[in-house]
Amino acid sequence: MQNEKNPFSAILGKMVVTKEGKRLGFVKDISFEIRSGELINLILKDPTNYTKNLNLERSSSNESLIPYSSIIAIGDFVIISEEDLI
Repeated sequence: MQNEKNPFSAILGKMVVTKEGKRLGFVKDISFEIRSGELINLILKDPTNYTKNLNLERSSSNESLIPYSSIIAIGDFVIISEEDLI
């Protein structure tokens, strides 16, 4: 991913799509390591049926988690590599 800095508020609510264009849901929140500030996961809201069929990690409140390492780009959408999810 590019080294551009995006404010937290600029990412919230963006649609998450795969590089193939499959919609996964919207960014609800971001989890991160408190000590280092390292971003760990995007937390999805309104996951699509396609997302529900993926074997994604779940939060303690059963929300779908997208590893931050799978993000390719952030613009109008958050684009992720589906291969990095599996």
